[in-house]
Amino acid sequence: MSSKQQTRRNARRAARARQRLVLRIFGILVVALAMAVIAFILHTTQKGSTPALVGTKQYASAPPMLIDVSKQYFATVQMEKGGEFVIQLYPDKAPITVNSFVFLVDQGFFEGVTFHRVLAGFMAQGGDPTGTGSGGPGYQFVNESNDLKFDKAGVVAMANAGRDTNGSQFFITFGPAGLSEKDYTIFGKVTSGMDVVNSIALRDPTQNPGYSGDRIRSVTISTK
Repeated sequence: MSSKQQTRRNARRAARARQRLVLRIFGILVVALAMAVIAFILHTTQKGSTPALVGTKQYASAPPMLIDVSKQYFATVQMEKGGEFVIQLYPDKAPITVNSFVFLVDQGFFEGVTFHRVLAGFMAQGGDPTGTGSGGPGYQFVNESNDLKFDKAGVVAMANAGRDTNGSQFFITFGPAGLSEKDYTIFGKVTSGMDVVNSIALRDPTQNPGYSGDRIRSVTISTK
């Protein structure tokens, strides 16, 4: 075999070796990409996805279950006029309700929202983005029964237009409220800053007041 033939043979061998290497690398990349896609799908399936935003503070559906019911959740509410109060949430007592509340907080839903209905000796109601008492997040969810009672100040519960019509509106009692626990889902209590809650401006929407009421600056969630 001449030296030229040997050179050509060596060149062909080298080319085949390069092709095999390229194929191996391509195969590894394909496998890695497939594993990444599978991991993403599994993560999405397990955690759920954020409901589609279909309008200003309006969502196409209730959120998937995103909270860990074994953890303790706290919501710190800062008011625009100053002051803050802390709500301990009860994910073990009302998981659907707490999950929705935490989701809305994460979306910034309550920022700038007013306490539109505040009645002396009764409660402060907020969470309506329209400030009219008829607004919500675009979805509704069911009542959750538990052993919590309207027996003291600082009880936090969902406002509704009848059973299983919960959305974003909630209320905080100023004292024992005499309400039926069958009609409302209690999902938290004020653990600090009740003086701030008591200072929320009174507002009866049926009297057509010329002011919108005290607004929430921000709500933040912490866990333990």
